[in-house]
Amino acid sequence: MSLLINSTETVFLIVQVLAVSFLAILFLQSGLDKVVDKKGNLDWLSSHFANSPFKNFVPVLFFTITVVELLSGILNLLGVVFLLLEGSLMLALYGTILASVALIMLFLGQRIAKDYVGAQSIVSYFILTILTLLVFGYTM
Repeated sequence: MSLLINSTETVFLIVQVLAVSFLAILFLQSGLDKVVDKKGNLDWLSSHFANSPFKNFVPVLFFTITVVELLSGILNLLGVVFLLLEGSLMLALYGTILASVALIMLFLGQRIAKDYVGAQSIVSYFILTILTLLVFGYTM
């Protein structure tokens, strides 16, 4: 029985495409949700951070995380296209780095708000981004 996946490079490409696709979906959906339901998100975040040092900065932080998430999602989406069509890692790499930055920002916010369960849920996404960066490193 022969395998359809017959090289390490093919395995790495599959892993890269799947991981970057996941990050594209995650951050496009999250960023677009913040744009579409700006008021609802701002209201929730204002109450979430009401007793934290971030309470007076929620609108600025909201704008910042929205931009970072959308840029990450767009770069990762384009990264999938370029990985498949040209074998280029550049956009996927930048998108994954931005995804890591967004997750660190979200993790910090959850910890500051003392939402430890929320912070814990971000860890699995962060592990994926770090593993994705490592896979990129092996193929560069």
